[in-house]
Amino acid sequence: MVLLRVGVGMLAAILAGGFGKRLRPYTEELPKPMVSVIDKPILEWQIEWLKEYGFDEFVLLIGYRKERVIEYVGSGSRLGVKVTYVVEDEPLGTGGAVKNAEHILRKEDYFLVLNGDILTNLNPLKLIERLEESDYLGVIATIPLPSPYGVLEIEDSQVKGFMEKPLLKNYWINAGVYALKPEALKYFPEKGDLEKTAFPAMARDGVLGAVKYTDIFWKAIDTYKDLEEAAKAIEKLGGKL
Repeated sequence: MVLLRVGVGMLAAILAGGFGKRLRPYTEELPKPMVSVIDKPILEWQIEWLKEYGFDEFVLLIGYRKERVIEYVGSGSRLGVKVTYVVEDEPLGTGGAVKNAEHILRKEDYFLVLNGDILTNLNPLKLIERLEESDYLGVIATIPLPSPYGVLEIEDSQVKGFMEKPLLKNYWINAGVYALKPEALKYFPEKGDLEKTAFPAMARDGVLGAVKYTDIFWKAIDTYKDLEEAAKAIEKLGGKL
């Protein structure tokens, strides 16, 4: 059995400096993670979700409109957590932003990293468990690819039915949540996106694992439509992740 440090101070780093160009005009004055879904910013949803799993320390990786994040979150005490900020003076990409926080992250046995534009209720402890029981330096949360379109069910030339945006279960996508050991940071660039630099290099070296999640809620927020769909989904979940 793998023992996790639940409730003993687990740390998550959130990439919270996104421009969110496709969400303008909302993001003209706000970084993407501060855009609200229903009654609170994406970032607050994320903190509340991870807090339920024992994460009580957060490193917010900020850049664009950083003052709006600091004004809202502050020390984190209002949300019942401890928050540290690491600022990028120029856009560094997702990999560079994580590397920029190496002086904090290297002190942990392991830590979580997540994109600041996703909403989910997946269990992140499964990632840490896989990380601790293996020789991997990093583990990615992955989900079945959601089709952007409805799919026809056809026999010969006859339409038998319709499937509304099914999950394509033979294809798995990056869910934007990662568990990492500090040794993984040697793969991270000073500037560049982790999906194009660190993770492909880790995969080539055989030190990158994955956990498949099914039957969970997950939504990336890129457009107005995503905001609407996320709000409807959360309402169906009873107003919480």
